[in-house]
Amino acid sequence: MNPELLQRVALQVASSRKVADVLAGLVQGIAEEQGNALVRIWMLKPGGPCETCHLVDCCKDQRECLHLVASAGGSLVDPAQRWDTLDGGFARFPLSVRKVGRIGASGQGELLCLERDGTDWLANPEWAQAEGIRVFAGQPLCFAGDVLGVLALFSREPMDDGNFSWLRTFADQAAVAIANASAFEQVDQLKQQLERERDYLREEFVDVQSRGGIIGASDAITRVLRQIEMVAPSDAPVLVLGESGTGKELIATAIHETSERKAGPMVRVNCASIPAELFESEFFGHVRGSFTGATADRAGRFQVADGGTLLLDEIGEIPLVLQGKLLRALQDGQFSPVGSDRVLTGDVRVVASTNRDLAVEVKEGRFRQDLYYRLAVFPLEVPALRERKEDIPALAAHFLKRIASRRSAPSPILRRRDVDALTAYDWPGNVRELQNAIERAVILGSADRLHIDLAPGARASLGTSAGAEVADDAPSEQPDVVSEDDRLSDMAANIRQALAATGGRVSGPDGAAQLLGIKPTTLASRMKALGISRR
Repeated sequence: MNPELLQRVALQVASSRKVADVLAGLVQGIAEEQGNALVRIWMLKPGGPCETCHLVDCCKDQRECLHLVASAGGSLVDPAQRWDTLDGGFARFPLSVRKVGRIGASGQGELLCLERDGTDWLANPEWAQAEGIRVFAGQPLCFAGDVLGVLALFSREPMDDGNFSWLRTFADQAAVAIANASAFEQVDQLKQQLERERDYLREEFVDVQSRGGIIGASDAITRVLRQIEMVAPSDAPVLVLGESGTGKELIATAIHETSERKAGPMVRVNCASIPAELFESEFFGHVRGSFTGATADRAGRFQVADGGTLLLDEIGEIPLVLQGKLLRALQDGQFSPVGSDRVLTGDVRVVASTNRDLAVEVKEGRFRQDLYYRLAVFPLEVPALRERKEDIPALAAHFLKRIASRRSAPSPILRRRDVDALTAYDWPGNVRELQNAIERAVILGSADRLHIDLAPGARASLGTSAGAEVADDAPSEQPDVVSEDDRLSDMAANIRQALAATGGRVSGPDGAAQLLGIKPTTLASRMKALGISRR
C-alpha cells in the first residue's frame, strides 16, 4: 500500500461537496494501485427491505445495517467483468456478521492474510484463488466518535502492519471527507425545503385581503364578520363550522389576517389527507434516519407555524387513536420530532374547521370530548349559500373578474336573467359550486354572454335579486315556472354547444360530458332522447 497514493486520493476528495463523488473517488483512487483487486465501502444506514437480503436470518436488529455504496476493481480471470456494481450477495451486512459486520460493530480494523490465517475468512475461496487474492484489509470509517461505515480492500500483494496503519490514517481522513460532504448536502436540502415552504406560504396567501377575500354584505355574512372582529385579537382557538364549499378556509384566513399574528405564517393542514403512519411526522416533524425514507431532518407543521396560525382543516377526519397526540401538543404547546428526544415549543394559534357536527361525533364516540372542548373555545358557524342568496350577484361578478383575468379576455356581462337563474337555485355545493357553475357558463357562453347551465329544475322558481350591477335584457315579468319545452330546448342547446366545442367528442378528458359536468352515459342517453348526433 503506497502512502503517497493514499495522501493524493485523500486530498482529491477533501474538497468534494457530494457524498457520491467522495465515495467514488475513494474506491477508484485506491483501486488504481497495482495489486489492489477490489475496493469497497459500506455505509451504516437504516435497515430494509430485508426480504432480499441473504443474511436476514443472521440479523438480530433490522433497524440498521451496512449498505454497499461504492465499489471498484478489476478481474484477472475475466477483464470484462464489472466489479463496480452495488448489488449481489454482499450488498448488505448486518452488524457483527462476518468480517465487514464485525468491523462496523466494533470500530476496530482487521487484517487477514492467506499465508497466516488460512482460508476460513474467505466467503468465496474459489474466487480468491482464481484472482490471486492474498489479503483482506478493513478499517472503520469513524467521525466524531461514531462509525459511519467500513472501508475494505482485497489485495493480491502482501500487507504489513505499517501499511495497515497507513490505511487506518487514510480511513480517518476519508470519514472526515464523507461527513463534510454529507453536511453540505443536508444544508442544501434544508435550504431547498425552506424555499419550498416559503413558496407554499406565498402561494397560499398571496391574494389575501384584510377580510380574507370574503365577498358579500348579507346579514348572515355581516354577522360572521363581526364575530371575526371579536375573536381575532385574542389567541383563543376557533372552531369554524359549516357545510362543504362555504368558504371555511377564507374565514380562518380572515381571522389570521386581522390578528396580531398576521406578520407570522399561516399554515394549512388537511387532516383528511394525512395517512395515520405519517401523522406525527407531518405535525411534529422528524429527524434524519428516524424511519425508512427519512433522509434529512424535516420541520413539522407546528414548527413551521411558530408565531403564526395553524389551520387544521377537516379536523373531524383525524382518527380517534391519533387525537390524543394532537391534544397534548395543543394543551402544552410542546412536541418532539419523530426519532428525537428533544422537546420543542411552538407559539401557535389554532383554527380548526369541519363540516361535521362534532358534538354528535363526541356522543357517538368518534371524537374525543376533551379535544372538542379544547378546539371549540369560540365556535363560528359559516352560513350556507342558500342562507345568503343576496350575496350571489356579488360573488358571481367576483368569479367572472377572476376568470377574465386568468384568460386575459374581457369578462362577459352578468345579466338580470343570469342572476335570476343563479338565485333560484339552492346550491347544495355552496360557494364552490357557484364558482364552478360560473366557469362552466363562461366556457359554454359567447364573448359577451354567459350560458348558465344548472341542474334540471334549478330555474323552476325565478325571482329578482338586488345588490349587484347587472344588465337587464329579459322581459320585466318572468314566468313563475319554466315550461318543459323550454327546459328541453335549453338542454339541447347546451349539448350542441358542448359537442361543437369538443369536436364531437363525448367522453374522455376533453369530452363534452366533462365540459357539461355529467357522466358520458348520461350524455349519450340525453343525446339519443333529443335526437342529437355527434356532428
